[in-house]
Amino acid sequence: MAASPSRLMIPDLAGKVVLVTGGSTGIGAALVEAYAAQGCRVGLHYNASHDVALALAARLNDGGGNVFPVRGDFSVSADVIRVVEDTAAQFGQLDGLVNNAGGMLGRVPFAEMTDEQYDKVMDLNARSVVTATRAAIPWLKKRGGFIVNTSSVAARNGAGPGAGIYGSAKAFVSNVTRGMAKELIGHDIRVNAVAPGLILTPFHERYSTAEQIKAGIAGIPQGRAGTAEDCVGAYLFLSSKVLSGYVSGQVIEVNGGQLMP
Repeated sequence: MAASPSRLMIPDLAGKVVLVTGGSTGIGAALVEAYAAQGCRVGLHYNASHDVALALAARLNDGGGNVFPVRGDFSVSADVIRVVEDTAAQFGQLDGLVNNAGGMLGRVPFAEMTDEQYDKVMDLNARSVVTATRAAIPWLKKRGGFIVNTSSVAARNGAGPGAGIYGSAKAFVSNVTRGMAKELIGHDIRVNAVAPGLILTPFHERYSTAEQIKAGIAGIPQGRAGTAEDCVGAYLFLSSKVLSGYVSGQVIEVNGGQLMP
């Protein structure tokens, strides 16, 4: 594995306040750790993974970090708004928002799709991005800043069996990133996205069989699934104005060559 991107110091990130939604496990947890290593003050949003989130925050704070754990159900708009406001109030500012919260919420074929399942998937994966961004905009306008949304390779390939609505929600995220980028760049707020491919995190432990993962890896030119750490560099790049100040409305694919659009 390559050297950890979080060991590369990016001077303009130090001191920034960044909220990572869905920050307790997987890619989100790797991002919380990476931003903390850059000297950022970090809002660690979580929901179900209470013990894991608090343990991560405690470990990073014991190591000299400044991580604020904040709980909320991101399928509920009131919770989304509260998480953003609580984070900004805790640190007195907000410089970056990473809209990473999401999940498949089960594999349900289209023939069995219900309105309730559709609403759950879209609320968590799509509407929460819009709601969190809306709540963050007044804070980000004060100093300029960045938003990085988490999309997915599923946004382009239609997703796997029973995950079509999840893939459609992620396609929404990719396109809403472009719309937000156009509207917000005038306020010095850059909006971009990262689209991970097959990344071995609790997400796939929960929703994918060993056979499905093996079949997915077979279609990856690099010959392996990715790790959460493999995704970190793209997020840090998009967060730094020094590195990506003229990058706006883009979706960076991190998939080992699984998809080359």
